[in-house]
Amino acid sequence: MIVSEKIVHLAEEAERALAEHFARIDRVSFENTQRVMDSFREHRVCDAMFQSGSGYGYDDRGRDVLDEIWADVMGAEAALVRHSIVSGTHALTIGLFGILRPGDVMYSVAGKPYDTLEEVIGLTGNAGDGSLRDFGVDYAQTDLNEDGSFRFDEIGDKLRTMGKKIKMVFVQRSKGYLNRKTLSVAEIGELVKFVRSISPEVFVVVDNCYGEFVETVEPCAVGADLVIGSLIKNPGGGMAESGGYLAGTKRAVELASYRLTSVGIGAEVGASLGQNKLMYKGLFYAPHTTAQALKTAHLAAYIFEKLGYCVEPHWNEERHDIIQTVITGSAELLCAFCRGIQEGSPVDAFVTPEPWAMPGYSDQVIMAAGAFTQGSSIELSADGPLRPPYTAFFQGGLTYESGRIGIMAAAQRMIDV
Repeated sequence: MIVSEKIVHLAEEAERALAEHFARIDRVSFENTQRVMDSFREHRVCDAMFQSGSGYGYDDRGRDVLDEIWADVMGAEAALVRHSIVSGTHALTIGLFGILRPGDVMYSVAGKPYDTLEEVIGLTGNAGDGSLRDFGVDYAQTDLNEDGSFRFDEIGDKLRTMGKKIKMVFVQRSKGYLNRKTLSVAEIGELVKFVRSISPEVFVVVDNCYGEFVETVEPCAVGADLVIGSLIKNPGGGMAESGGYLAGTKRAVELASYRLTSVGIGAEVGASLGQNKLMYKGLFYAPHTTAQALKTAHLAAYIFEKLGYCVEPHWNEERHDIIQTVITGSAELLCAFCRGIQEGSPVDAFVTPEPWAMPGYSDQVIMAAGAFTQGSSIELSADGPLRPPYTAFFQGGLTYESGRIGIMAAAQRMIDV
């Protein structure tokens, strides 16, 4: 991989400009690490908890203690953490089907959810496939304002006019595949307070993917009933090889557990099959690994903004998730960006990514992911749908050094187009 002196000097310039931001990220990482370690200590984590369960998994102490630690760390009453949850979409589906019933309304107040939830909800796909709509669950949506804030007037009107039909207010913290800003925990807290003032019984559910450990508190701590994410993103720390989590109130987590297994059994079963150690270790690493990804995102924002591209967030803005967007302006440049990221990855660096019709997406998508764990977006990765304005969604980097290499390669690829 050959990178020009221009890109090398630009990266060095960026690091000088970003010193203060990197120091702030380190402070957040320290506070989050301290919270994780305090919980490990309180729950007396020991080697015996890493042993493998089998069969039904009754009395799997390591699994049960990990749930308790996750609840502590997330600021929740309860948590459900399982390696058998195959993706963030799967975890979200468990939460949605766990809470919603025929005749209920799922109300999304931050615009359209992530693309892979469209078929789960029933916005796309075939009738009879088992979507929420097939089961008589309706869907309503309110977009964010242009500045990325909640439309409280419209949300209030819908809550008052639709009343108890609205069972769930759904919030996607991250931008997904939309060109909008990520929501902060404080903003989600304001929403929760507002919703509670009108509809106290409504479940507030947050898709927390990409946001864990970016701030020093999580949405559970500001009143969200259920917060959901994937272990092959931030909270797995690059160690967990599969899995997801749901954390929140005891009732919300209980309902989700009934969907994961069966009513009356819930979280009491689920063999760990030797995965406990990786999930404990991943949680231990998660604050630091997330910090590495954040530093890489800041670097990317600086370099590509200096090269003339529109980026979000800007290089000097505080962040609320690990995602960095770069509006490339063309399919050719989007592909070049992703191919540079692939070239700068530790695994499959020799592979050339191509756009394809990925299951669950409405447009062709190009993805770069030279990862040790397939689909692990806490590792260096980039992707984007082939639709205008051809936005690259970049995230991850297990180490800042490797992330820096990937960003420099992507920049060089785009210059060479």
